Amino acid sequence: MTEQIAAPQETAESKDRLKGSDFLSFDLAHELYGVDIKAVEEIRVWESPTTIPRAPTFILGVINLRGMIVPIMDLRVRFNIGVVEYLPTTVVLILRAGEAAGNRMMGIVVDAVSDVIDMGDNSLIPPIGDSQVMPFVSGLLNVDAQVMSLLDVDALLDIEGLVH
Repeated sequence: MTEQIAAPQETAESKDRLKGSDFLSFDLAHELYGVDIKAVEEIRVWESPTTIPRAPTFILGVINLRGMIVPIMDLRVRFNIGVVEYLPTTVVLILRAGEAAGNRMMGIVVDAVSDVIDMGDNSLIPPIGDSQVMPFVSGLLNVDAQVMSLLDVDALLDIEGLVH
């Protein structure tokens, strides 16, 4: 039986927080995703992390980032999309959750970084559909001829939610 996860409720506060924001876009299984650029601490080349026993399959392990131990999550495995393959364009985005989520840091493995996208006057479209990705999507944004799924970094890095 598949457990359904409710999508986080979009609040006026979170919409205001994203209004006029810039987003770092990235490719994941030939789909366009983005995160608020203010949550991005660093972009690192792919390096195999040190594995940790009994971690969920999508937690590849940890890396040492200037003395801090940072867990690394593979979004393809987490979202159950595409074949996991590490190429020269594969990077790790080191993200920091907001104050409400405890300022925790985690790396996410993505296929390639695309561009910095200015939201401008565009408005977010509420996420639609039902998949393992939807609980982490704060909205959709038109970018040229593509639709970018904006990920909620706080929900994505929620440690308690990772193991359920």
